[in-house]
Amino acid sequence: MNFGDELSSWKEHKDLQEIATLVHQAAACRQADVLALLSLLRMLEGLHQEIRDTLFQEALPKNRQKLYMLLRDIEVHGGWPYIQRMKLKSLLTALENSQQPTQEGETP
Repeated sequence: MNFGDELSSWKEHKDLQEIATLVHQAAACRQADVLALLSLLRMLEGLHQEIRDTLFQEALPKNRQKLYMLLRDIEVHGGWPYIQRMKLKSLLTALENSQQPTQEGETP
């Protein structure tokens, strides 16, 4: 799902639209700064963990019917929210590709 799809699925939540727009703008402003982008990703991961471990867990259903409705919603609307980390192998491959000479005998 891309950013535009995410915004359209949050139509009824104007505050979530605003947050998503601000995060997208923050990422775009840091487009060429890998350390700033990494910092942004770490902050988002921290927020995800904090919300999951506190407010979300406290709000979990207390009966089977409501639990079923929650599980159904998760199944229908894209699964469990998860922040995937880049695999170290992918990072090393990207680094290796960026250091390969562009033509025979040239160094980057």
